[in-house]
Amino acid sequence: MPHNDSMFAPGDVWLVGAGPGDPELLTRKAERLLREADVVFHDALVGHGVLDCVPPHVERVSVGKRSGRHSKDQGSINDLLLAAASAGRRVVRLKGGDPSIFGRSAEEIGHLARAGVIVRICPGITAASAAAASAGVSLTLRGLARGMTLVTAHVRHGERLDLDWKALVGSSTTLGVYMGRSAAAEVSRSLIKAGMSPAMPVLVAVNVSLPRERLIHGTLSALPFLVKAIAEEEPTLLLIGEAVEPLDLSGSASQVGSGTPLCSATI
Repeated sequence: MPHNDSMFAPGDVWLVGAGPGDPELLTRKAERLLREADVVFHDALVGHGVLDCVPPHVERVSVGKRSGRHSKDQGSINDLLLAAASAGRRVVRLKGGDPSIFGRSAEEIGHLARAGVIVRICPGITAASAAAASAGVSLTLRGLARGMTLVTAHVRHGERLDLDWKALVGSSTTLGVYMGRSAAAEVSRSLIKAGMSPAMPVLVAVNVSLPRERLIHGTLSALPFLVKAIAEEEPTLLLIGEAVEPLDLSGSASQVGSGTPLCSATI
């Protein structure tokens, strides 16, 4: 980058990861950038706790995009960022989770870079990592889950979820399906058809890291039923694989942290 990473000069843009929602999971750099910004453009999935870290004098602009309800299209967001940077403002684009994981960062970076605007990224904790931490499980498991595959179930209205299901089944990894609530039945059906065991462990993580978080353990065949009680607007992540099976510690309910159960339901 042209100048020191610690500087936030007028006309610069930072894409900042807000993490999964708990403000204590913000990085120290993210907190500093929020304090130094002139304007923060934030998504709908960025919770009130994180937005409370933005000082009162900093302008906050919601460009919230949620499933089925987009207040701004991507082109409009790109133009807003460019206009603010061109006016010499210090701009933070605050995105849920990590900006580089299903955050459409490349589109915003490309639009700004073509206009000569300096853009940098401050990473955030992604939902898969936070969900595994809350559940007290690992995303990898020696000998069974050698890696992690992340996909998104978000598609345009009327489109099918077009994934290489056979490759996903044969990869010996933990599969993370972001925005997976509405596609849960299709994910279950397609993975089983491609050869995955119906008994494969599944963790459904809802409102990860927030006070209303729910962690539901079950199996792949039961996945369509696991999501039935989840409201459409609740952010939902599906974790599928041997690694997410809850630990069995002496036959009693396992505990993590300060007495938090590993899961709120098991099916």
